[in-house]
Amino acid sequence: MKLIILDRDGVINQDSDAFVKSLDEWVPLPGSIDAIARLSKAGWTVAVATNQSGLGRGYFSQVTLQAMHQHMIELVAEQGGKVDLIRYCPHTPDAGCDCRKPASGLFRQIAEHFDLSLQQVPTVGDSLRDLQAGVAVGCRPFLVRTGKGVLTEQKALPEGTLIFDNLAAVVDYLLETEPCLC
Repeated sequence: MKLIILDRDGVINQDSDAFVKSLDEWVPLPGSIDAIARLSKAGWTVAVATNQSGLGRGYFSQVTLQAMHQHMIELVAEQGGKVDLIRYCPHTPDAGCDCRKPASGLFRQIAEHFDLSLQQVPTVGDSLRDLQAGVAVGCRPFLVRTGKGVLTEQKALPEGTLIFDNLAAVVDYLLETEPCLC
């Protein structure tokens, strides 16, 4: 199985410092839906690991979050692809949980779900905490310049981080260098 783990806000859809709180505010970044569909159609398994502290802060409901995720799933399906798994952390930063990135709980949940090691599994994020969470369990870090990525690029990144303009560019690279023989 060829697995990839994607962050959501700033990688797949537009991010907001005021939080993405409604379906209307969930706006896909140009090319991201098609990129996910292309990976899926090439045989990759696509998982999403996302911090959603707006839920714990009371900015939106579980129903609203599910509606945003269902919309993303439907958009990818319309392009012939599939989002195989979504895991999210609903906790606020001070909750002390093990699932809020940069902790690796979401990644461990994904590994357990698919019953596999995450060694060398690509993970794509726009923030340092996205990359740190993946690297802690053996993932290969990919930074995108969308979302908070341009600011993150100025920080000390995990060793071996590859940097791309957006998710579509990451997918182009992966499909060229690691075609799935699934």
